[in-house]
Amino acid sequence: MTLVNIGSNNPLVDGRQSARAMMVRKGVQLLLSEMRHALLPELSLSNGRRADLASVTAKGEIWIIEIKTSIEDFRVDRKWPDYRDFCDRLFFATHKDVPLDIFPEECGLILSDGYGAHLLREAPEHKLTPAARKSFMLNFSRAAAQRLLAAEWATGRSFEEM
Repeated sequence: MTLVNIGSNNPLVDGRQSARAMMVRKGVQLLLSEMRHALLPELSLSNGRRADLASVTAKGEIWIIEIKTSIEDFRVDRKWPDYRDFCDRLFFATHKDVPLDIFPEECGLILSDGYGAHLLREAPEHKLTPAARKSFMLNFSRAAAQRLLAAEWATGRSFEEM
């Protein structure tokens, strides 16, 4: 049974993401899945921002990964500091055609080719407060549950067909 529809009506692929950004995302998702992270793409945060990828490690650490696909993409988008209040570690992810030295040292760095990714630089830890952690985890779990339900319903199959 197909659980997730990657077609044109998928809210996680809404046209804002370029093909290159989706390629970077896929490689990062593969890497973090191998590292036993739980992942959600395009997670809305309480400050109105939307994280490209939000991740919870097996130990409960919260990571946010901001995808940048060009120098211009990085220079124009100055919202990345706003993600610090929602994670223990903040990373940038990119691909081989973007110079790595443009990314700030105070963030981790991941290089993706779409078939996998490499963690080039660990992000410094800045632990969330217990209240911020609880708020994020409730948001993360509710979003995951809602997406799973929507994916189940999108199959169009009845209980008799299962």
